[in-house]
Amino acid sequence: MSDHPAPKLVAAEAALRSRLNAMTDPGFSRPDLHAEDAIISRRSIRAFQDKPVPEALMRRILEAARWAPSGSNIQPWKVHVLNGDARTRYTDAILAAEKNGEPRDMEYHYYAPEWREPFLARRRACGFGLYGAMGIERDDRQGRHDAFVSNFKFFGAATGLLFWIPSDLEHGSWLDYGTFIQSISVAARGWGLSTIAQGALGEFPHIAHDMFEIGDDYKLIGGMSIGWPVEDAPVNLFQPDRIDVDEFTTWLD
Repeated sequence: MSDHPAPKLVAAEAALRSRLNAMTDPGFSRPDLHAEDAIISRRSIRAFQDKPVPEALMRRILEAARWAPSGSNIQPWKVHVLNGDARTRYTDAILAAEKNGEPRDMEYHYYAPEWREPFLARRRACGFGLYGAMGIERDDRQGRHDAFVSNFKFFGAATGLLFWIPSDLEHGSWLDYGTFIQSISVAARGWGLSTIAQGALGEFPHIAHDMFEIGDDYKLIGGMSIGWPVEDAPVNLFQPDRIDVDEFTTWLD
């Protein structure tokens, strides 16, 4: 016999009402934004206002994201929310590591070891478009470097997140984690905020492990900047293309 009794059966509408009633009140009303609108209006923002996300609002967003699905409901996420001194100390530490030439030693491989088509062309188009929006020429190595280092400054956002996953979990749990991160982004849009998910924040994992006293039983995935965008910043106006549905879908009857 299980030591964990099964939860009661609840219809979707009843579950929604119950969950909403239990969530934190952030203190202001949210925009009237359909879920589909939140998904397709999501952008990767690279210039934020220096305005921290209030704790109540950040908690509300995480309360929504925690309902993301995971295999066998194991919920493999662990999150640090960085504000104020914690956010500054972390930024200063990874900037110092980058300046001192410390090795970038991510705890997993984000990309394949070699680029191939069609992914290489998409990557180049995104990179050239992004740097073009910022007025950075292709041969401006310093400009490209400075743009990348902005990752470590959370692109000016006053609030940042770090994402951790237990080290012994496999690919399925990493897939689950993607739904959790996307849920944060969509929930943030629902409250008028913007985000950017950043693998780059996992490039100096030893700093986060030491600073936040996290053992090797967890791996640092990366992080996220979250807040209000500088709407007219050219870097925020660049929007990379998406391939058409029929390019990645096979319809079968």
